[in-house]
Amino acid sequence: MELTLKLAGIYNIIWGAWVVLLPNHFFNLVGMEPLNHPMVWQGMGMVIGVYGLGYWWASYNPIRHWPIVAVGFLGKLFGPLGFLFNYLKGDVPFEFIYTLITNDFIWWIPFFLILKKVHTEHKWRLS
Repeated sequence: MELTLKLAGIYNIIWGAWVVLLPNHFFNLVGMEPLNHPMVWQGMGMVIGVYGLGYWWASYNPIRHWPIVAVGFLGKLFGPLGFLFNYLKGDVPFEFIYTLITNDFIWWIPFFLILKKVHTEHKWRLS
């Protein structure tokens, strides 16, 4: 659990910094039209980076700090659902799915397993 959360923390901080510092780079890499307002994308990078700090801090006691993992897990579920909804409406190109692979999909199982352990062994204690 500790290693998973540290890796998630490092990844999120790096990804967030990349998006804040080079907001058009991802779009250029995948051949998408850059956003009209890169500030929105940079805001997303800031939020993801802050999640990284939360995961890092949660790594020191994942059982106690399970709500941070739960919020992250929900984001990793709802983000792809939002993509699918917008893709089916034709509002976002398929290439955007590349962000979901490393931001969401690879974390589903590890985060689920952390939350399962908390639930089975500690019954979701808040303190």
